[in-house]
Amino acid sequence: MYECANTLVVIDFETTGLSPDQGDRAIEIGAVKLLDGEVVGTFQSLMNPSRRVDAFIESFTGISNNMLAEAEPCDVVMKQFAEFLGDSHLLAHNASFDKKFLDAEFQRIDHHYSGRFLCSLLLSRRTFLQAPSYKLGNLVNYTGVSEKGDYHRALYDAQMTAKLWLVLLQEIQIQHNLQALDFALLEKLQKTPKQSIAKVIQRWRA
Repeated sequence: MYECANTLVVIDFETTGLSPDQGDRAIEIGAVKLLDGEVVGTFQSLMNPSRRVDAFIESFTGISNNMLAEAEPCDVVMKQFAEFLGDSHLLAHNASFDKKFLDAEFQRIDHHYSGRFLCSLLLSRRTFLQAPSYKLGNLVNYTGVSEKGDYHRALYDAQMTAKLWLVLLQEIQIQHNLQALDFALLEKLQKTPKQSIAKVIQRWRA
């Protein structure tokens, strides 16, 4: 079944650290819902992880312990986000990171989601071959995406990822002479070595 790659939910988490397996928790979630390439909804909330964050995280994100003390608990926020997400597919920049935290937080509320993930970082590496860096902010600058806000806040990062994604889809279409982009094709491409991209697309066309 054909599924458009420009209809999905773009997510970003701010967290207490790098790994939920080490006890780290989400402290903010931001999401942008795209339908046929148009923003049709956003979701943003701080999340109280029931633990203090260290000074580095406070400085890095601008999210203080006082802010989190007033936020809803993680389980409340994730139940709200589950309703926003529905059965949509997902996108994140460096998706392996955000998927780990999404899975961990959803597991805590015993929620199972059906959507699959695409990664704008992996696909950028296979598309913007001359980019000096594949960090989100650097790619936004490289591609000329308009920006106004602060990185390392979840909704802003999700919004910038959504804008980058639409530019990235257009560039993939131009490079490979494709009229439309199927979600399943991009799932394959993000795992394909750069030198094999053309062969995968040729087989997909066939």
